[in-house]
Amino acid sequence: MTTSIATDLRSEQEWLRRCAGLEPRQILEQALTGIERIAIAFSGAEDVVLVDMACKLVKQPQIFSLDTGRLHPETYHFIDRVRKHYGVAIEVLSPSNEEVETLVRAKGLFSFYQDGHQECCGVRKVSTLRRRLQGLDGWITGQRQDQSPSTRAKVPVAQMDPAFARPGETLLKFNPLAHWSLAEVWNYIRMFDVPYNPLHDQ
Repeated sequence: MTTSIATDLRSEQEWLRRCAGLEPRQILEQALTGIERIAIAFSGAEDVVLVDMACKLVKQPQIFSLDTGRLHPETYHFIDRVRKHYGVAIEVLSPSNEEVETLVRAKGLFSFYQDGHQECCGVRKVSTLRRRLQGLDGWITGQRQDQSPSTRAKVPVAQMDPAFARPGETLLKFNPLAHWSLAEVWNYIRMFDVPYNPLHDQ
C-alpha cells in the first residue's frame, strides 16, 4: 500500500536509514512503493537503467523528460524508443514559450556562449522542472557521486529537496545509483540489453 508523503511525513534521516546498504533496485522499490506521488526524471544512460528497474517493480511508473528545445534528433528518437520498448508513457515537458522568447529577444539564440549556461538553463530546464515537481511528493534521478567530484561527490541515496519543494511542504529526492560507477551503469545496460542513446557511441 502506498502512502503519500503529505500524510505521512518522514525525515531525510529515516529514508537514509531505510535505504542504507540496499542495492539500487531495492532503493527504487522503497521509493516507488513508499510514496504515492513520485516520478522518474529521464534523460541519459543512468535514467534508462532506472526505467528498466522500475518497469520490473511496478506497472506504469510515472516518467518525465525535459525537452529544452535544444536536444539532438537522436535523443528524441531515443525517448520514443524507450517509450515503445517498455510500453510506458513518458511525459515530455517543454519550457515556457514566453520565457524562451523573452530570453532570445533580449540576448539571441546563443547567449550561453557569452554569459554561461545559468540563465539559459534556468529558462529551458530549471523552471520546467520546478513546474513538474509541484505536483509530486518525491522524484527519482540517476545522479551519481562520480559524475562530478566538485558538485556531486556527496550525493546521498535519499535527501530532502528544499530547492524545488512547495512552500511549507516536503519533497524527497532519491538517487538510487549514487554509489554506482559509470562502468556499473554500462555493465547493467549491456547485461540486460537496455536501450541507450546512440550518441554514446560517438
